[in-house]
Amino acid sequence: MKKLIILLLLIGFAGCDEFLEEDVRGIISPNNFYNSDTEAIQAANGLYNTFQSNNLYGQWQGISNFTYFGADVIAPSRVFGGNAAITNYTLTETNYANAYTVWRELFRVVGDANAVIVNVRDNENLSAAVRNQVIGESLFMRAFAYYHLTVLWGDVPFYTDNLALGEVAVLGRTDLKTIRTAMIGDLQRVESENLLPGSHSAPGDLGRLTVWAAKMLRAKYLLWEEDWAGARDACVDIINNSPHRLMDTFDQVFDINNLYNDEVIWGLDYLKDVENTNRTDSFNPRLRDEPKDSGQRNALRNALADRGEEFNGFGLAVPLPAVYENFPDEDLRKPLSCINEYLGFELKFFYMPKLWNLDFVNSPRGNHGEWRVIYRLADAYLMAAEAENELGGPTNAYQYINEVRERAYEPDQPLAALSQDEFRTALIDERKWELAGEDDRRYDLIRWGILVETVQNTVYPRHDANINIQSHHVLLPIPAEEIELNPALLEADPTNNGYR
Repeated sequence: MKKLIILLLLIGFAGCDEFLEEDVRGIISPNNFYNSDTEAIQAANGLYNTFQSNNLYGQWQGISNFTYFGADVIAPSRVFGGNAAITNYTLTETNYANAYTVWRELFRVVGDANAVIVNVRDNENLSAAVRNQVIGESLFMRAFAYYHLTVLWGDVPFYTDNLALGEVAVLGRTDLKTIRTAMIGDLQRVESENLLPGSHSAPGDLGRLTVWAAKMLRAKYLLWEEDWAGARDACVDIINNSPHRLMDTFDQVFDINNLYNDEVIWGLDYLKDVENTNRTDSFNPRLRDEPKDSGQRNALRNALADRGEEFNGFGLAVPLPAVYENFPDEDLRKPLSCINEYLGFELKFFYMPKLWNLDFVNSPRGNHGEWRVIYRLADAYLMAAEAENELGGPTNAYQYINEVRERAYEPDQPLAALSQDEFRTALIDERKWELAGEDDRRYDLIRWGILVETVQNTVYPRHDANINIQSHHVLLPIPAEEIELNPALLEADPTNNGYR
């Protein structure tokens, strides 16, 4: 959100040390808050702020730890701490570190969104426009939280009312299909009631949600439900009617000087010295590792400095051999997705420069002010292609996947004359090449039902995921701390997703 400074509410939206720790119902109410449009917008801002936190999207140790590690695109250059359990598939109820904070923060969003909706709807202190916007944003944020919860844990506690603590503390797990159906309905409401605008023009609002972001999230839900026609129609609507377009070249999508570009449908904006992020540092190389010839380290440092750059990242998230060995050489996306040479220096590791930010002056380590893309239009094209193929084969799907490939190849290499199965395989690869490192891959493999076999057939130079992974690793275990607080979480499934 360029210039949208996210405000943490001092009460009600303050962080909890434990999930279900406090009851915020009545703490934030029309009597002491929500008395003006400004206060209602601040409440919605609190939901954005939670997703921007380090426990969710602020750094790799949040949701990204479970979206790009443990798959076939990105792996850590070294295994330690918070990434070890998912990287090596040694997950238990107690050793998976930051997954507990992810669970807790996602449910924090759910509870806060419920409170906002209750306090905003029918509130005569607010203008109709702000009331719609805040309800629309809250419905989206709640659906976005449940999207991650159902992908990562499957059946989870589900509630959309502003329940008292005692009521929430005894909730069991709800079937994920019930949850997804309800969230799809909420997102349809956002669209049908025009709760969110089609675009924002004020500079301070450029990071706020639009109806197109809601439609993207609904399309993703619909793919999980295998509602191919619904997903296709949502994506085609975005493609044909939204103000977004594919950038002319792939590198323009990731230009750090123009990250809020026409292709981006929604993202989270981090402001240097305000709500900064260190997620980029996981992709930025660290000089202690590079170059491959350590005797050239000072020369590399000087060459970087001449450009106002530093290798001052963690050097953690690096492409796997499955990427740099198989990425088509003629694909124009390859130099931004896997390189082991920079400024004439051979590097020890391969890296993904499309997600670098080496500008140490304006964007120093641990204090990056940058745009983190969540949804972009190329994804809508690929989802439309997948849905169309599942509906009736590739005939009507080519137009969508080839639009993405047209940018990726010169001269063009359109797909043609494929069977439905062949197109399905090509689509799996196309999403890998187009969206590498962008928080989709592990979710995609789970949705396609091929996570276990894909990991078993992937080479991991520095860990043993391919040996350790088992069928129950598709889902995470509910944290032991939560089960101690609420034994009802085991009633529907005493095995805790197979971990007992």
